[in-house]
Amino acid sequence: MEEIRTMEMWENLQTKYDPHHGGAYDRGAADSYYGRPRDPHYYSGPTYQSAKIELKPGTHEWDAYMAGYDWNEESGGKKRY
Repeated sequence: MEEIRTMEMWENLQTKYDPHHGGAYDRGAADSYYGRPRDPHYYSGPTYQSAKIELKPGTHEWDAYMAGYDWNEESGGKKRY
């Protein structure tokens, strides 16, 4: 049952926030996955190959970054070194 609830939550987040690579949601999830602290941002194009856009509280992109970070924290996906 927990797995079904988790998949439904993930699908809802994917609908609410743009999940494209390098976007705010993706960057939040990636920062959490790699054990990095929160640093709300996204890239204007390809990750690390385009401008890094810093985010401000109260924007949709800020919310997307936080949702991605929180989602990964809750789901427990962490890089093992």
